[in-house]
Amino acid sequence: MEIIFGDVVTGVHGDDFEYLFSWQAGGPVSFKVDGREWLYRAPRPAVWRATTDNDRGNGFPIKSAMWLGADMFAACSKTELSVDGETVAKPLSPDNNAYGGPVQAETMTMTYTYTLPVVPATTVTVAYTVTPDGAIGVTVHYEGKEGLPELPAFGLRFIMPTPAKGFTYDGLSGETYPDRMAGGEPGEYTVEGMPVTPYLVPQDCGMHMRTKRVMVTRDAVLDNSRRDERDEFSLTFAQAEGAEPFAFSCLPYTPEEIENATHHNELPPVRRTVLTVCGAVRGVGGIDSWGSDVRPDFHIDAQQDHEFTFVIKP
Repeated sequence: MEIIFGDVVTGVHGDDFEYLFSWQAGGPVSFKVDGREWLYRAPRPAVWRATTDNDRGNGFPIKSAMWLGADMFAACSKTELSVDGETVAKPLSPDNNAYGGPVQAETMTMTYTYTLPVVPATTVTVAYTVTPDGAIGVTVHYEGKEGLPELPAFGLRFIMPTPAKGFTYDGLSGETYPDRMAGGEPGEYTVEGMPVTPYLVPQDCGMHMRTKRVMVTRDAVLDNSRRDERDEFSLTFAQAEGAEPFAFSCLPYTPEEIENATHHNELPPVRRTVLTVCGAVRGVGGIDSWGSDVRPDFHIDAQQDHEFTFVIKP
């Protein structure tokens, strides 16, 4: 594959893929496969899920409210680049002109460190490793800090430019959470669209546990030169070799949009795909809605380190 060093971006491309990693935006800003864009905004750490009736009943949102702000306002504080295992300094002009054009490489790793605005402050590091087949290995690491309240979720959120037609996944059937898996049957399932569970009050929904692979399918783009094309195209997020299965949700809304609605007609029009890949999710409880907490084994301890990996496959 070839790497191109711009002033505030580093590009990498090979057969049928072009990726753009931004130093300025603090994350990848373009994943193009066969000329079709998969990113609307740079992915960000996901440390909040919309609160449920049970969460509100046991006061969890009040105890862990700072994670909502962290989910919305994580700031990239450090960016590192390595090519074929060698560290590369930030390629600014005029130094990047020394490359004289594309550089051939077998691997490229871009690592972003995000500082979360919580007290005490902590970080999430996201490393993207690209190989010539277009696969992107992703490792997400959370640094635990003593004194932080429990996490609602820990993952990485991707916002895609247009709504998904649906998704196919290999995991447990139906909507599952860490404490809601007994009824889930392992297998491959196809879901049409991005359904939002019609609870009386909009709340977190659509989580799928123990997932080995999810393939998101779209048929619309924002590129005006291709607006008439309605061919389906897909991108796969898969369990990394030797890693644990992951959890995911594929919804038309961010957690903040769901959090802001008290009735379903208050949710905004469907414009994007919000795919959240999670290494950990807090249980939803349901022992009762009047004060019982989630069982301890389904909590996420923010004072401990957490890490998970997965692969994006064109």
